[in-house]
Amino acid sequence: MNNAISVIMEQMECREKPLIAAIDGRCAAGKTTLAEHLKERTGCNVIHTDSFFLRLEQRTEERLNTTGGNIDFERLRAEVMEPLKRGGTFSYRAFDCKRMELAEEILHIKPNDVTIIEGSYSCHPTLWEFYGLRVFLTVDPDEQLKRIERRNGTEALAMFRERWIPLEEKYFAVLKIAQRCDLVLDTRN
Repeated sequence: MNNAISVIMEQMECREKPLIAAIDGRCAAGKTTLAEHLKERTGCNVIHTDSFFLRLEQRTEERLNTTGGNIDFERLRAEVMEPLKRGGTFSYRAFDCKRMELAEEILHIKPNDVTIIEGSYSCHPTLWEFYGLRVFLTVDPDEQLKRIERRNGTEALAMFRERWIPLEEKYFAVLKIAQRCDLVLDTRN
């Protein structure tokens, strides 16, 4: 992870500010951990794509059959990406996965030299134009499953293996996400 932090910090330093960076990649590759380390070291803002999962009423068959369709890209663009592009303060409510609805708390974000949008689907083509740096994290499939089991438990591992990993892999393959990113980093070690 230290190598990934160093590589990304070097890239962040030589990019024009304000900088919006994406950290996309396989589940359990370390996207959130990496973003939090970068936040500790640089003071950057971090926005999680998990905060923009579709609400129940948005989960139509048509939407869920669209590559990367389980994220509310419209809300992410309107509430985060467009305000970031303008350089202003913005607010949003995160999606609460336990309650399956938007959280009551409103998050207020002030402008910063660097903002990281981290999470699966952050490099989706609907968001691509906003980024000055795009990073893809990958991990060996066996290590991925071990990490998911440690993080989410044995019961959840089956759901990841049967549902979430195939959806992500389809997104990566169809939209050629890793091939289009500025950096591809393996977090196996």
